[in-house]
Amino acid sequence: MAKTPDDEPKRPKSKVKETAVWVMVGMLIVGLGGFGVTGFNSTVTRIGSVGDTDITADEYARALQAQVSAFSQQFSQQITVQEALAFGVDKQVLQDLITRAALDNEAHRLGLSVGDEIVASELMTLDRFKAASGGFDRGAYSNFLDRNRLTETEYETNLRRDISREVLQGAVGGGFAAPKPMTDTLYTWAAERRGFSMLRLAEGDLAAPLAEPTDVELKAHYDAHLDRFTKPEAKRITYAALLPDVVAKDQPVDDAMLQEMYQDRIEEFVIPERRIVERLVYPDLATADAAKAKLDGGTSFEDLVTERGLTLDAIDLGDIAQDELGEAGEAVFAAAEGTVVGPLPSDLGPALFRVVALLAAEETTFDEARDTLAVEIRTDAARRLIADRVEEIDNELAAGATLEDLQNNLGLQLATLDFVPGQQGEAAIEGYPAFRAAAEAVQADDFAEAIVLDDGGVVALRLDEIVPAAPIPFDEAKERVAEDWRKDALAKALSARAVEIKSAIEGGAAIGGFGIVDVTPETARSGYIDGTPDSLMPAVFKMAEGDVQVIEAEGFVAVVRLDRIQPAAMEGADAEAITASIAAQIEQAIATDAFNAFTNSLTAGAGITLDQAAINAVNSSMN
Repeated sequence: MAKTPDDEPKRPKSKVKETAVWVMVGMLIVGLGGFGVTGFNSTVTRIGSVGDTDITADEYARALQAQVSAFSQQFSQQITVQEALAFGVDKQVLQDLITRAALDNEAHRLGLSVGDEIVASELMTLDRFKAASGGFDRGAYSNFLDRNRLTETEYETNLRRDISREVLQGAVGGGFAAPKPMTDTLYTWAAERRGFSMLRLAEGDLAAPLAEPTDVELKAHYDAHLDRFTKPEAKRITYAALLPDVVAKDQPVDDAMLQEMYQDRIEEFVIPERRIVERLVYPDLATADAAKAKLDGGTSFEDLVTERGLTLDAIDLGDIAQDELGEAGEAVFAAAEGTVVGPLPSDLGPALFRVVALLAAEETTFDEARDTLAVEIRTDAARRLIADRVEEIDNELAAGATLEDLQNNLGLQLATLDFVPGQQGEAAIEGYPAFRAAAEAVQADDFAEAIVLDDGGVVALRLDEIVPAAPIPFDEAKERVAEDWRKDALAKALSARAVEIKSAIEGGAAIGGFGIVDVTPETARSGYIDGTPDSLMPAVFKMAEGDVQVIEAEGFVAVVRLDRIQPAAMEGADAEAITASIAAQIEQAIATDAFNAFTNSLTAGAGITLDQAAINAVNSSMN
């Protein structure tokens, strides 16, 4: 079977080998059945405990599966349990379960629990059990229990423990207040601002242009930086491919089909005039008329939008055709660009419409669209032709055909390239993710197999040899060496010039006398200046007022003078909001530390027992 882009790498097997494998697997299952390895549920009930509270195998399995699902969503692709285990997900799940068990154990020791009324009330508020009417859905509750292999008693017992655990956690982690000296210190540091002047240097700021390097200088640069001119280790791969864009060139095109295709998609090629429109809706005509009167009296349209508690983005209709505006269409399309018309009816009520821009009608004639449509038809035909041949290619490879046989007998294109793992080369075939994945995985003794590409093409490949890393010969790399030499020489020259300018400014010269200066009146620590390195702001905030400093990074050299330090504003709404945010973070950090210390003390006092064999059994059963 051909491998699709979503398939895992695999090797073809003969029917005899496949049958033998399944016979051995069957014997293994029968043999192991006598030892109880038939699923963890029948032989493993707990994987550990904290004090007198057990951590059950079912709890661990459900928690692990939930974490794997969350992991899959994070990576936007399905992650298997075994892949998640490689990332240490099981360790995180175990730690969470140990913490839960420690709290449950302590709650039991203290006699802390909640009554049936609280459990029932909590159950009724859970969204997963709500009907469309908002009430409790008994059917949804039953289905949830069935899917998770739980009885009502088990689920409600777990819910009671969850609530009790939250009560205990709230008692431990609640009531902390951020120390005011700490909050004030952090706020003062975070809310400080800086104003500075910056002179960026470029080649034109040098006193003299860079001299051209001699061959001796280039050779010395090459020898000193040989790692920059070394080809990395690569896999030499031969591949045979059948790609749609190659096959498409020979596919016939029927003119009548092109005409029909053009007419079927006429909306793509004949686009009526459109308008970019903003619509400001009012609850009734009287209110809309009053707004229009204010507009005519000099109030701006933007002010009317603000009065409605809206933004321009909220009222933007985008580009729109006349018929999409209903009764208002004719008047809106008759208005000039930038004008406001109305009140006019809309599906949301009377509205004022502003015409932001006029978009003229566009028409692509059949003759203009013909080549594009022909490419689509040819490419589609090529994909169908290739799809019909994938099985034939697969069968040939399974029968022992070489890639050269595929070229000679089936017309596939044969080529060889040096593939560097982790890099996408210039060859067109390396643009296909499925090819790169196969090239990354291929080993010297692998059998070639048909790999279906995402555009419908097919490729098969083999690893011929590993090409060791090696320096590119100087003559071959000379152009790159010259570019690299010039880059280094320019950086050194700019750095030296920056030091000269810095000394002159410190001696009393005006920074503006050396070129165009970018002045930033004030900025926060988190501020960003376009085209500057990440190191700029940290360096600026370390400077004293009046200091001059040279800031250098890859492709960047500048002379910076700190003009002023603006202390944090200690009053005002912004100051209060930032201070409150800092205090909340401090309180959360203290509460988290207190909770962690509490649970660590509980587990140390109660004792933790883990059954690694049981954990391994659950992990294995979830393949």
